[in-house]
Amino acid sequence: MGQINSRGLWYGDNPLDFHVPLLLLQLSLISIFYRTLYFLLKPFGQPSIVSQIISGVILGPSVLGRSAEFAANVFPTKGNTLLETFAIFGFMLFIFLIGVKMDPTIILKSGKRAVAIGLLGFFVSYALAGLLAFVLQKSLSLDHDLSTVLPLLVVLQSLTAFPVIACFLAELKLLNSEIGNLAASSSIVCDICYWFVMAVRFATRTTEKSLAISIGTIFSAVLFIIFLVFGVRPGVMWAIRHTPEGKPVKEIYFFAVIVGVMVCGFMGEVIGLSSFVTSFLLGLVIPDGPPLGAALVERLDCFVSSLLMPIFFTTCGLRMDVFAIKQLKNVGVIQSLVLVSFFGKTVGTMVPPIFCRMPIRDALSFGLIMNSKGIVELAVLIGWKLDNVINEECFAIMIISVVIVTGVISPLVKALYDPSRRFIAYRRRTILHHRRNEELQILACIHKQDNVPAIFNLLSASNPTKESPINLVVLHLVKLVGRASSLLITHMPREKPSQHPTESERIFSAFEKFERYYSGHLRVHCYKGISPYATMHNDVCSLALEKRTTFIIIPFHKQWVIGDRAESSYAFRHLNKNVLDKAPCSVGVLIDRGNQRKPWSVVGPPALYRVAVLFFGGADDREVLAYAGRMLEDSNVLVTLLRFYSSAEVVGGTSRSKMLDTDILSQFRLNAFRNDRVSYQEEMVMNGNGVLVVLKSMENAYDLVMVGRRHQESRLMSDLRKLNEHGELGAVGEILAATDFRGAASILVVQQQTKLWGLHDPEESTRLRRVNI
Repeated sequence: MGQINSRGLWYGDNPLDFHVPLLLLQLSLISIFYRTLYFLLKPFGQPSIVSQIISGVILGPSVLGRSAEFAANVFPTKGNTLLETFAIFGFMLFIFLIGVKMDPTIILKSGKRAVAIGLLGFFVSYALAGLLAFVLQKSLSLDHDLSTVLPLLVVLQSLTAFPVIACFLAELKLLNSEIGNLAASSSIVCDICYWFVMAVRFATRTTEKSLAISIGTIFSAVLFIIFLVFGVRPGVMWAIRHTPEGKPVKEIYFFAVIVGVMVCGFMGEVIGLSSFVTSFLLGLVIPDGPPLGAALVERLDCFVSSLLMPIFFTTCGLRMDVFAIKQLKNVGVIQSLVLVSFFGKTVGTMVPPIFCRMPIRDALSFGLIMNSKGIVELAVLIGWKLDNVINEECFAIMIISVVIVTGVISPLVKALYDPSRRFIAYRRRTILHHRRNEELQILACIHKQDNVPAIFNLLSASNPTKESPINLVVLHLVKLVGRASSLLITHMPREKPSQHPTESERIFSAFEKFERYYSGHLRVHCYKGISPYATMHNDVCSLALEKRTTFIIIPFHKQWVIGDRAESSYAFRHLNKNVLDKAPCSVGVLIDRGNQRKPWSVVGPPALYRVAVLFFGGADDREVLAYAGRMLEDSNVLVTLLRFYSSAEVVGGTSRSKMLDTDILSQFRLNAFRNDRVSYQEEMVMNGNGVLVVLKSMENAYDLVMVGRRHQESRLMSDLRKLNEHGELGAVGEILAATDFRGAASILVVQQQTKLWGLHDPEESTRLRRVNI
């Protein structure tokens, strides 16, 4: 084993006697077993940590390692040193990244509910498990090793570690859900309780000999923290200030941080704090999010999470030997302790949310999440095993309990908790049912500054007046990078304007000017949402629900750039689809082809703003026509209604839907005779090609084209869907959004509210309000 590389079989070498080929074989086996198990267990809702630990168990002395030949050749004792070093190094980097992603100020921002949950979740579990441990020690003749470790297990089982919760929420895609935000902040309070109890236990067991060691360790830790706060932190802030927004972080800054991680890890081992603690503290002094925190996470996260962390979890399984469990009594004692602690934590974390009127089902899901176990508990157990605090039998039983608890919680939470369930509204929130002379609540979503002009023009055409003002909520959606928890915050302007404003500040500043242009007729409230793309719709829908929004405007996932070329974003497309599926009100997807005229607030009202409404029939088209009716009250807007009709076989629809269509069309036609800014056209079509001919004739004739997203099933819609089978804008909307459609107009595809308590058919209506057009 003294050599590194093998010369090969042809020279008579056994490759497994050399470090490099042995390590490569071990990594290959770990990856193959882990990915195979993950593929098999994923349909059952199992997180990756379960697959990784089980793969280690299979490769270890519990299964394949029972073969002396396999253990001696593939995972020999000396050969495992390098693998375990890799695992510890990976854990150090993981803990550093958790520190980078974590915002320490979240403790100060945690409300009373989070503090109460953290305290009750820890101490109720600690009290019940401690009481059980005391009773078991007094009533049963326990082994000395088990009796010694029981008090430690009580404290460990009461822990809810923030890194574990952050990883669990990210895997379940619940980071920016209601219970996800609450779990993240509550877990930090629980962590503080854990370290407080451990510090008290350590202090009460300090002897005269260890007193000097303790004082030296504490003094070294204080000096190290001072060095981080007054030495490293100012340097990091200087690097951030010298990194322009949107520009990549300089390589030298990234290199300096990586070297800092190594140096701090070494210092931790020297002064007795361990490399994990010092790496985590270094991560805490680096601000989360862009630019530096995001750059570190983007560059390191894939390497750490995909390669190094599976090695760490697998080595946990490799260290465990199921056959070390000799006494069922010990299994019963430890598992009863785990069960009682689980019950105590569930009850302790459920009480405050239920008291705050959270549904019992959601509170139960929250309690289960707070019982999650993972990397922190495993690291503590490995540390105890290396220090001979815990024997092989207890270690194996605890690893099994971690796998069982984690494996049970994940599918239960998926089955119990649906974040979108709370977005179901209890009243109609549509433009069609919006009362005249009431304030219209609109939520405008922004991805980047290029989305602003088209939204300005649409809002201007929406006719904000003193009698019917618009209450506008602007939400800048930002991808979560370099953070462990999502944010949805109100924009607070700086006291002194910055010479280098952020993109959010530039967007919000533009909307503040827009508000001043419509002084008294339009109010603007600015928010910033930072979350993963996969769950970004939760921010949109929850804010819409909170603000009682009537209409959400969200940009299309394609962005037109030079000429007719369009850049598409899968993440934005997924976001739009989720918003359309789950929104508690009506939604409009705004397609901007990049050739917008300057917003009204810049050049003043245009001579005429031309709007076309395509009407095929159905609830969504009626919503569009109601929106057009509001626009018509502006003297600068001209509306043209193109009603498509044909034989009953070609254009479908229920009798009720046709009656509602006839009612609103009759009102429109009546007003068309009285208003010279309204025109009404009927287009006779027999198939999809007839519709295409009409749409092509509209190119460059209008500034805005509006159409409903869904229409009744018919032969005409079937013809149109064949042209765009995989779109989320509906048969007509996809044609208008296609790159080969060369119209200069913006397109607004509207969907009427679908999520309403007790409503299953979108054609149902409590009462059709008369719409004055």
